Amino acid sequence: MKGLHPIRRTYEHIKNTNLFLKPFIRIFAFHYNPKFESHQGTVDFVHWHSAQLQYHNPDVQVISFRNLTPTPFLRVFFDNGQDMLMDVDRQTKDEVHQRIVDTLCKTEEELKEERKASAIKQNPAHFGYGCPRHCMCEIPGQIPCPALVPLPYHMRGKYRMGFAELDESKYV
Repeated sequence: MKGLHPIRRTYEHIKNTNLFLKPFIRIFAFHYNPKFESHQGTVDFVHWHSAQLQYHNPDVQVISFRNLTPTPFLRVFFDNGQDMLMDVDRQTKDEVHQRIVDTLCKTEEELKEERKASAIKQNPAHFGYGCPRHCMCEIPGQIPCPALVPLPYHMRGKYRMGFAELDESKYV
């Protein structure tokens, strides 16, 4: 791995975050100037956490505006057309991160409820123990269960491959 801080490009680093934005946020814009010392917290936040923010919030557009402002700030646009400005002048990377988590991210209770709802959601294609259908034969249009109705000889592997003698009197 080469480059400046290659750890931030690893999957483990991207997954390890609590930056799950609320669903009504559409655009997240960083405005900063890396030449000034008072902007260093915003520069570091963008460097370390922008990939995490983009990965966990695919419906949110993340934009960085560099060298356009004398003071650093964050601008967040909501789906109802309104926006919010957040002044982050002279704040460290961790202070910016904590402020975003406190004001714009989902709480731990909301995240637990979402995980629980996604775990409970059953896929109708699943069958077996603990699922709504015990066997594939319960789905309409499928072959009847071999435990109840024997399969035709042409569908059995040992007859198709020629490993067994055909004894049709047994199943008639």
